[in-house]
Amino acid sequence: MERRQFLTALGAGAAVATIAKPAIAQSSPALKWRLAASWPKSLDTIYGACDTFSKYVSEATDGKFQIQNFAAGEIVPGLQVLDAVQNGTVELGHSAQYYYIGKDPTWALFCATPFGLNCRQQNAWFYDGEGQKLIDDFGKKFNVRCLLAGNTGTQMGGWFNKELKEPADFKGAQDAHRRLGRQDARQAWRRRATDRRRRHLSGVGEGHNRRRRVGWPLR
Repeated sequence: MERRQFLTALGAGAAVATIAKPAIAQSSPALKWRLAASWPKSLDTIYGACDTFSKYVSEATDGKFQIQNFAAGEIVPGLQVLDAVQNGTVELGHSAQYYYIGKDPTWALFCATPFGLNCRQQNAWFYDGEGQKLIDDFGKKFNVRCLLAGNTGTQMGGWFNKELKEPADFKGAQDAHRRLGRQDARQAWRRRATDRRRRHLSGVGEGHNRRRRVGWPLR
């Protein structure tokens, strides 16, 4: 592309960017929604994302779309945000999906699991993989639509009941992880062995029944 053509295209793009914001505002009705968060206002690391989100939405619509944020407990308790959005008590919620594994453990996969995806991997899965499509389909079961709205970037490291102060402290966690892995393997082996015994006993029963029925020994 020649320099003059490039500058013309760049100028056209700038013009579009200039008119886009008023155009969005003119075509949109005035809206006021309420957002219930799972966090107190003192937890600015996460609650601050609510303020940032509502600010961007207001700016993009020239102030026609206003979102009022409410901390945990102001409308509903922090662990009931999903319920509040489901039943229409509020239009929006800012929460962590793994809070709701009691409703369905699948929620955790879209948030954080110990030794799972880190922040960049999670975002890549949502934006460039099938993550957003999967959560769109899954959210229909709960009458909600989920969008990424921040990530602390830490919880994939695991959940621990003791503070880890230095690298040596991870040794106990690693040993525990190995023990859990061995325990899971033993349980899986026991389940397979039990299934084999059940199939064997079931086959024996069928064989006896057929032998009695036809009066001839099975070979």
